[in-house]
Amino acid sequence: MVINLYILCKGLKIDTHSGKSIKNTFCILTYICFFIVLLLTACNTKLHADEFCGREGEVKLLILDPGHFHADLILKKTNPRISPKVYIYAPSGTELDQHVSRIQSYNAREKEPTSWNPIVYKQDNFFKQMIHDKNGNVVVLAGNNELKTSYILKSVEAGFNVLSDKPLVINEDNFKLLKEALELAAKKQLVVYDMMTERFNLLNMIQKRLVNNTSLFGNLQTGSEDDPAIKQKSVHHFYKQISGSPLIRPAWYYDVAQQGEGVVDVTTHMIDLINWTCFDRMLIDYTKDVDVYNAKSWSTELTLDEFSASTKLHDFPAYLDKYIDKGKLKVFSNGEIGYKINQTHVRLTVQWDYQAPEGGGDTHSSVIKGTNATCEIVQDMEHGFIPQLYFSKNNNFGRDDFEANLVAFIEEIRLDYPSVSLVRQGDKYLVKIPLDIRESHETHFSNVADSYFDFLMKGQIPAWEKYNILAKYFITTTALKIAKTVPECD
Repeated sequence: MVINLYILCKGLKIDTHSGKSIKNTFCILTYICFFIVLLLTACNTKLHADEFCGREGEVKLLILDPGHFHADLILKKTNPRISPKVYIYAPSGTELDQHVSRIQSYNAREKEPTSWNPIVYKQDNFFKQMIHDKNGNVVVLAGNNELKTSYILKSVEAGFNVLSDKPLVINEDNFKLLKEALELAAKKQLVVYDMMTERFNLLNMIQKRLVNNTSLFGNLQTGSEDDPAIKQKSVHHFYKQISGSPLIRPAWYYDVAQQGEGVVDVTTHMIDLINWTCFDRMLIDYTKDVDVYNAKSWSTELTLDEFSASTKLHDFPAYLDKYIDKGKLKVFSNGEIGYKINQTHVRLTVQWDYQAPEGGGDTHSSVIKGTNATCEIVQDMEHGFIPQLYFSKNNNFGRDDFEANLVAFIEEIRLDYPSVSLVRQGDKYLVKIPLDIRESHETHFSNVADSYFDFLMKGQIPAWEKYNILAKYFITTTALKIAKTVPECD
């Protein structure tokens, strides 16, 4: 704007240095006011990316059919950019009641209470009514995945931005819809994004910095099908506690036609972490940079008593009959994917058990191999189910150089996180990250929201993020197609 003013004033032969002419000063002030009016006008465009300028209350949420508690976590703490009026469009029932109850609990808590005003529409035509009302500018999705991709596309067609819980797609047909939605969003300057919370886990953030320190880690190995360079495993549980209370799951959560199989669900987080950690900001073209070469799936069996404890229902709904075998519900929630990305071999494993062991919970483990060293995340009973980050040198790397580089790296980390330290344990080095500086998983949803709101101000996601989304869901849906051709494994 300063350059434009200078050019305009020079064109009018105005002496901006003398300060003697009132006319000159008036001209400058006039053009300043003109450009301010232009900026304010851009910020007030209805349902357009330009309306997002960082003002308080400019993000107006439309929470659509919130069947999963992740929809609540966007609102767990106050965010000045979100309008206090939150519009909820959903069918009546337990899922909606739980969602509203949790929002009200955030408002009522003693420490840092929120002040949301949930406005609920719960008739059967809730989606059409949301499109008609246009009470907001960002649709939030976290729930039943069967119609999710269709909701995303139709929301974009109606002029809304979309922030969705994973997965955005659960089959190959959904993937085609997602591509259409992303292309249309780009044309309309709207933003479609999924909640990749694990990027904000401090342990994962430090692991990323380790892997991208070439003097310490070296270069990423390529590995092989039998010995991949990257391995990740994620273990989850159907029956769990959230914020101190048992989580009541909807019955559809156990229907893979509505929730999605294991290879298309939790794996999205794992693939995203790999791409974000090892191929940071690269434009990964799924048509030529990715090769999914094997996949398999298997079921977790639940008794009626276990199903009832999780859902508070006394019987299996009729739509689950096709999964009942000898009185037990078979949920195809487990899977394994083998694929190659940028010539690097990867193996992912997802496992769902009914309930965690005493003192345990969901777990994540990871191994990433470099030419100089290996980075590993361990979360098991031996570590009290607390994820820990280890680093170890490879045989071809001298110990003195390795230790010197590792100490230098930790000192860099300590500039941002002074309490992080290094502990040698045999041949491995523990990067000790105190619990009191680790944010909870629930807090990460607010972090995702802030990043997303920054994208709204730009009217688009970065190009590498769009490529990453497409590559991620191409891998999961291709794996599902392969797994369907393989008999169930044990």
